[in-house]
Amino acid sequence: MSSDPWGRVDETGTVYVRTAEGEQVVGSWQAGSPEEALAYFERKYEGLVVEIGLLERRVKTTDLSAKDATAAIGHLRQQVDEHHAVGDLAALAKRLDALVATVDSRREERRLEKAKQADEARGAKEALVVEAEELAQSEQWRSAGERLRALVDTWKGLPRLDRKSDDELWHRFSHARSAFSKRRKAHFAALDAQREDARKVKEKLVAEAESLSGSTDWGTTAARYRDLMTEWKAAGRAQREAEDELWNRFRGAQDVFFAARSGVFAERDAEQGENLKLKEELAAEAEKLVPVTDLKAARAAFRAVNERWEAIGHVPRDARPKVEGRMQAVEGALQEAEESEWRRTNPEARARAEGLTGQLQAAVDKLRTQIDTARASGNNARADKLSRELEGRQALLDQALKGLEEFGG
Repeated sequence: MSSDPWGRVDETGTVYVRTAEGEQVVGSWQAGSPEEALAYFERKYEGLVVEIGLLERRVKTTDLSAKDATAAIGHLRQQVDEHHAVGDLAALAKRLDALVATVDSRREERRLEKAKQADEARGAKEALVVEAEELAQSEQWRSAGERLRALVDTWKGLPRLDRKSDDELWHRFSHARSAFSKRRKAHFAALDAQREDARKVKEKLVAEAESLSGSTDWGTTAARYRDLMTEWKAAGRAQREAEDELWNRFRGAQDVFFAARSGVFAERDAEQGENLKLKEELAAEAEKLVPVTDLKAARAAFRAVNERWEAIGHVPRDARPKVEGRMQAVEGALQEAEESEWRRTNPEARARAEGLTGQLQAAVDKLRTQIDTARASGNNARADKLSRELEGRQALLDQALKGLEEFGG
């Protein structure tokens, strides 16, 4: 019979391990000496020591899940409980108990951390909802629309809550965005309607202006033209193309009348010469408004100059195109700035531009991935073909991005 502090082998080849509960049968050994039997089962013990040590390090230094750690502990505990090794099994059981406590502690820490993250995500999403509901009442169509799009991106980056809470908050968030979009659409629809109303009013003014162009009742007709101009300004702007065409007809009718009047009142040439000097000064003052940096201020300043301009009276006929052309050039620059602002704040056009850009970007990204895959697999012919296709898609994307810059984003 052979033995050591933790086990022995009896004369029949049965191997025992010593435990606090007494000796436990480890196994039977018939293939060699008792010393070899003990050495074999001692090596099995050392193997358990190594496995437990590795598990302790994994639990301590990695993000091993509690579920996997518990399964590994159970597997090792089964081997310890079945007494198939010779050594201090109680010490191994104690280490496994300590591991269980550590895993339980880590599980609780993770539970608390997850709960904390959920609370933080809830608070963040509630803040997004509150801000979205405030923006839904804004009339700053461009800036509010951009901010709402940014809020959507922020929302997507936050973790999900429990289904009920997440759905309720998303419903409020989505409702706020829809309310804003509905108000914005109604605003621009009303603006279009106003421009259509302005077109109809100005068509009537043009018709009357043209009917008066042949009048020789100089005083009364001139006064009526001034009234027509006041009504023209009060009507607001029509659509750009209609505005230009109607204005040319309106101005042309006045030109016919005032040209005829100027022929009759040639003696007023001296006065008109003085008017020309004054209008040239006003034209120079107006030209300082270009380039336009503050559209609202420039419009107000131009109206003030134009009112003084209209109050001055006529200039010599041959000088009128040049001096009026200077004022019209300034007004054209203001109109162009206004149209540019309209294009930047047009939500439908921006949405189309963004949608096209997104589709092209996705196509470019997909082609790049396919090229990398083809290169990696040695299929250079396919990679070259895809590269040529990528060049075309990239050119379209660059063009779309350049167009998107017109919307300020």
